[in-house]
Amino acid sequence: MQLVKVGVCAFGMSGKVFHAPFLKEHPGFFMSAVVERSGEESKLNYPDTKIFRSVAEMLQEADIELVVVNTPVQTHFDYAKMALEVGKNVIVEKPFTVNVAEAEELVRLAEEKNVFLSVYQNRRFDRDFLQVKKIIDVGKLGTLKEVEIRFDRFRPQPGTKMHKENPNLPGSGALHDLGAHLIDQATQLFGFPEKIFADIFSMKGEAFANDYFELLLYYKNNLRVRLKSSVFSKEAHQAYILHGTNGSFLQQRSDTQEEELVAGAIPAFNEIWTKPLPEPDGILNYVKRETEFVRMQTASDAGDYMQYYGDIYEHIVFGQNVPSPGSEIIQNMKLIEAALTSAKERKVVDLS
Repeated sequence: MQLVKVGVCAFGMSGKVFHAPFLKEHPGFFMSAVVERSGEESKLNYPDTKIFRSVAEMLQEADIELVVVNTPVQTHFDYAKMALEVGKNVIVEKPFTVNVAEAEELVRLAEEKNVFLSVYQNRRFDRDFLQVKKIIDVGKLGTLKEVEIRFDRFRPQPGTKMHKENPNLPGSGALHDLGAHLIDQATQLFGFPEKIFADIFSMKGEAFANDYFELLLYYKNNLRVRLKSSVFSKEAHQAYILHGTNGSFLQQRSDTQEEELVAGAIPAFNEIWTKPLPEPDGILNYVKRETEFVRMQTASDAGDYMQYYGDIYEHIVFGQNVPSPGSEIIQNMKLIEAALTSAKERKVVDLS
């Protein structure tokens, strides 16, 4: 296989869990360089990877053609711009940037340099989201009228990552963090809405960045999509609730890839590497015929974040479509900005 040499901008959780293991196990990639500002932790599992002490040093000296910008969101714009300016292809961790203007500038620069820019929207490859997409595609629910997507956690104490907790830093908080996933899933399933109304604040208090949001997206044909997240949710909710003219579907958040990777699981190339479901994770209840009603449990198929890097490789080598290109994710950034405006001004924002 053609070997693609990659440089990773940080070796924190994102680098250790979501990028390096997949680059190592995919036969078409080689993690040639990594930035560790002080230690050499990467040497344990990646002894052939050269360590650099800064992103600038890596971009200047490393033999790489693809750069993964997986640093705090407040640095995404600067590091991605640096990589693009020297002609590197770039993957940016979500959230893409802190605002729309930065996202648009990076997309323009990538086009000028004739390189690609992709945003790592890995939860498009979660088993639960893929199951929801499949249920919608088969059409058993009829015309959808109401959808809710939630991503809740129980974290009543502030975290230690101040780039996520400090309310004075642009891009901090749950809306940019988890909201970037939920908004992406909504736009993947239903496209760009006509209007948005948002409630966003910090349940832990004004000293911390937002940790709660509820976004109401208004679509044509009277469809309403609600996106919600809270850090005070000790008991799990259904992650996806869909109601249509012909029935309902409830889906748990059942993907375990992050959990397994944190525990040390090694992802496999072209085979299922996650643990099987212990029990069904969904309920489908619909009208099959006028007098025939079906209520059944459903089980989702395994998700695989390796598919993202597989798609990146297919683009580099065979010219297939770039997964989650920056030009597409700009739309998500527009929704984040509109949501912040809506919450601040306490009004519905027209997106047309």
